[in-house]
This record gives sequence, structure tokens and C-alpha cells, in this order.
Amino acid sequence: MYAVICTGGKQYRVSEGDVVFIEKLDAEVDATVNFDQVLAVGKDDGVVVGAPTVAGATVTGKVLRNGKAKKITVFTYRPKKGSARKLGHRQPYTKVEIQSIKA
Repeated sequence: MYAVICTGGKQYRVSEGDVVFIEKLDAEVDATVNFDQVLAVGKDDGVVVGAPTVAGATVTGKVLRNGKAKKITVFTYRPKKGSARKLGHRQPYTKVEIQSIKA
């Protein structure tokens, strides 16, 4: 069984036992989070697609850690103008283990 959930403006295809890195949630480590925006649920007998979400479907996960991704460097310049700018960015994330899918 799998589900397609929407969180942080992105969609994720998850199954029980999967570990996913999602946009940062306001949750502590070892807390339980519920995702109620379930767009689709895949079962053995077919796929249930919501309009826009599947009624009554929830996905439960456990927060493993909150952290920051690797640093990326953003460098912009204008040729022949002597103008350059160098920035760095580390995107925060939440690592979640999917525990159950209820359709």
C-alpha cells in the first residue's frame, strides 16, 4: 500500500517504513505527525484518487530529526561591470519515518 501526500507545497509518494526528508515541520524529535492531505492511495485492488483529497485517509509518521541540508553556493555576476555577489544557503528539513497509512 502506498499514498501520495502533500506537505510543504510538495508531493511525496510514501509507503509504510519509508524515511523521507520533507520541508521543515514545527515538531519535536520523536513526535508523531499526521498528514491529512492525502491525494491518492494505492491498494492491491487499485488506486483511490481524491478530489482533491481522499476523504478519511491519513498518514502517520514519526519525526526522526530536524536539520539542515548541505550548503549550496549562489554566485551571480554581471559581466564587464565589476559586480558580483556570493551567497550561501542551507535548507532546513525534517526527517520523517512513515509508520501507518489509513485509507
